[in-house]
Amino acid sequence: MAIDVDGARRVVGRILDDKLEVWRDSGGRADDVLDETTGRLVPPAPDELLVWDGLGAVMPLGRPAITKPVDGAVSIEPPPTDYQAVLPVGVPVLRPDDVIRVAGSVRPGGPRDPQLVGRRFRVSDEALGTFSVVRIVRVQVIN
Repeated sequence: MAIDVDGARRVVGRILDDKLEVWRDSGGRADDVLDETTGRLVPPAPDELLVWDGLGAVMPLGRPAITKPVDGAVSIEPPPTDYQAVLPVGVPVLRPDDVIRVAGSVRPGGPRDPQLVGRRFRVSDEALGTFSVVRIVRVQVIN
């Protein structure tokens, strides 16, 4: 017997209010050209392909703890540049180094974090988890 998760999808779908774009550099760094003046690799233009666009959410990876750590306890906290992208299950499988851009928000009253609009994030892990209702990937701030 299959579990009906349509209700959960509707509830979780309410947090997916950021307009996101997923871009992929199809040639990777292999097609970049060395600029002998600057010594940097320069990607050809256009170098990225739009893989997906739709509604999702980008939010900080960890939440602050309610209680203080016990004296002497070791706690590993994610770096402040780590975020997570919450995406619909139907999103194509993402690869490390794919880029997620926050293009806007459909949230009434404006985005949860207006400073994220226009920011780009690099996918660092293929998936933190895929559930019946969402796919979660770890991303890091590019700019």
